[in-house]
Amino acid sequence: MNLPYIKEYINSSTLPIYSVIEGMLPWEATASLDSIIQNLLNKIDDSQFKINDNQAIHNTATIEYNAQLKGPMIIGANCFVANGCLLRNGIILNENCSVGHCSEVKTSILFSNCRIAHFNFVGDSIVGNDVNIESGAVLANYRDELDDKEIYVTYKNQKIATNVQKFGAIVGDQSKIGANAVLAPGTILDKNSIVKRGESLDQI
Repeated sequence: MNLPYIKEYINSSTLPIYSVIEGMLPWEATASLDSIIQNLLNKIDDSQFKINDNQAIHNTATIEYNAQLKGPMIIGANCFVANGCLLRNGIILNENCSVGHCSEVKTSILFSNCRIAHFNFVGDSIVGNDVNIESGAVLANYRDELDDKEIYVTYKNQKIATNVQKFGAIVGDQSKIGANAVLAPGTILDKNSIVKRGESLDQI
């Protein structure tokens, strides 16, 4: 069976996290993100990061007043986290990422140069390099409306069971997600994808 491994969608060979997850399935990576981050924290250069318990924040990162950070997490160089944000339950922001006002990011990896605008939700997702997510967009991670809560994905005309109940999306490098778009749980976006403003995307 063909499977959607992370390396098909994201290329970041110079980043430490990439060598850990490139051969994984995206929902495997999010499900084990807590332990992955804990292992990476043990290797962090404390001359470049402020380390507090289970959080490492690069010296050049900006965290605005009233942003809530609930680890474990690693926030990389030149990242920006705006006032009112909530980052929780396993977060990696690679360099030059920004998370706008009152956005929530949960159990997710953002690769380099990602831009999340204000009032977004990104849950249990992996977002590639140079991705732009406009305001109000949702990467949903849970199918509350179904009796069967397991997340399924569609890949090369195959319906694949993930064996997890929470998984949002994998978003390929250089993709763009428009304002107020909704990606249903289990969404797979190829590199250079465009989701239109207000679009509701459910691949199952």
